[in-house]
Amino acid sequence: MERESNFRLLKLRKILFEKTDEMTEMGIQEIIENLQREIPNTTFDKRTIKRDMDILDETDFEIVRNTGKFGKILYSHQARLFETYELRLIIDAILSARFITEKEKNSLIDKVKMLTSRRIAKTLPEPILFSQSSNIDYELVKLNIDFVHRAISEKRVLSYQYGKFNVRKEFEFNRNGDRYLVEPYALIWQNDYYYMIGRFQQNDEIRHYRLDRIRHIEISDNHFVKKDFNLQNYVNQSFHMFAGEEMWIKIQFHTDLVNVVLDRFGQEADIKELDDEHFILKTKAKLSDGLINWILTWGNKAKVLEPESLVGQVKGQIKGMMEVYE
Repeated sequence: MERESNFRLLKLRKILFEKTDEMTEMGIQEIIENLQREIPNTTFDKRTIKRDMDILDETDFEIVRNTGKFGKILYSHQARLFETYELRLIIDAILSARFITEKEKNSLIDKVKMLTSRRIAKTLPEPILFSQSSNIDYELVKLNIDFVHRAISEKRVLSYQYGKFNVRKEFEFNRNGDRYLVEPYALIWQNDYYYMIGRFQQNDEIRHYRLDRIRHIEISDNHFVKKDFNLQNYVNQSFHMFAGEEMWIKIQFHTDLVNVVLDRFGQEADIKELDDEHFILKTKAKLSDGLINWILTWGNKAKVLEPESLVGQVKGQIKGMMEVYE
């Protein structure tokens, strides 16, 4: 008898969670009809079901009672771990991750939708908006995520090989295939890729590594003590994964690019109006080919003012581009 009562409670909880919310309520008879579909060949007494809902209420599964037409009492469960907009954020993040396969997106989104009512779940997007990047091995990335996450939590040194593809689409290892020994500090998702940020033991330098380019990863038995490290500063100063010598730069932009600059450097970016058509950005960034290429993206709407070394490199790139077309 007790087993039947517990089973009934679980089914009642499931019905209220999946089929009711702030916009969808059920009368006691409708609840009983749903229970009969869940537990065939069984009859239910209204008083028993009302008592069951009181029990659920007492166990922090809140039951909301409202009075409908003609005094009919309507029941619903409205409390959710996630608000609808939060579920949407999670699903959109899954959809925009180009390294996740369509099959895995379907599976993940189905699980996310189980966190809310069926009515709300139907309003959430389906995995049809973004296609997977064809050059990323998702199974490899999943494996590497698990290894890196575990190594970070246990403060253990990672050992792996690292490389990239050549023009023949062959994967080549860096450093002649020698293994990297890295103290993992953080795992972040940036610009459609997962990166591990950590201290490269061979030269005691903080670096970042794309997970899809890591091969033959292992968690060593060696533990490490994490040194002082500001993740946000590192990401900002690395210019969204561009590495190089850090320096102060000053760039003149056309006013059309105000939002581009603010999107890149944040609302706290140091920008000052120069004239009706231009403003100047002053910021700290790491000098790199990536930085130079980003500046050149904006053509004659961006002009480097300082330092002279960066001005010279940008001029060199422009000269090289002109020679290609001569």
